[in-house]
Amino acid sequence: MKNSWNKVIYKGWAPIYDTIFNAGSFSRAREKLFKDIHFQPGEKVLFVGVGTGADIDRLPYEQLEITAIDYSEDMLQKAKDKYQNSKITFLQMDAQQLDFDDDTFDYVVGSLILSVVPDSKKAFSEMSRVCRKGGLVLIFDKFAEPGKKMSIAKKAIRHVIKVLGTDIGVSFEEVCQTKKENIRLLSDQGVMFGNMYRRILLKKVV
Repeated sequence: MKNSWNKVIYKGWAPIYDTIFNAGSFSRAREKLFKDIHFQPGEKVLFVGVGTGADIDRLPYEQLEITAIDYSEDMLQKAKDKYQNSKITFLQMDAQQLDFDDDTFDYVVGSLILSVVPDSKKAFSEMSRVCRKGGLVLIFDKFAEPGKKMSIAKKAIRHVIKVLGTDIGVSFEEVCQTKKENIRLLSDQGVMFGNMYRRILLKKVV
């Protein structure tokens, strides 16, 4: 997938995104992402690939210093419209090249973004970089099942699904290898469709 194509496809997704990806099972899975996360007033939170802002109201956003970025201006506008009276900072930005200093945020949230960007390893590396030491990286996304080869059928479907702006073949185990020396896995659990969609919580240690 290329960013240029993602801009095109998510322009089409923007008007109907919430109807599909912020309802039913998706809504419940998003809720689980923030379970047992105790935000403190004034903490800095970065949403990477905020999309239409589907996750924002699942945390006490009015008490937090929130920055939300997305590559798609159309998706980002949806989020801006929802939270136009808030103090949230919305920025058009590439998840693979975040324009923030190292160790800036207490929390970095990535929902359905690592399976979308052209280079998931680069995006994850950037998410880790801007998270402060002791901070948390929260991920909700679909990943290939660990330790299993993709079936021929899935390989065929994968190419079709990529056209729709997402990749079902991303291995989180491979993605996180890039930062294994400075980030620790706290939990990894399936939250939807068995273990296909996972809630992953990591802590920045160095």
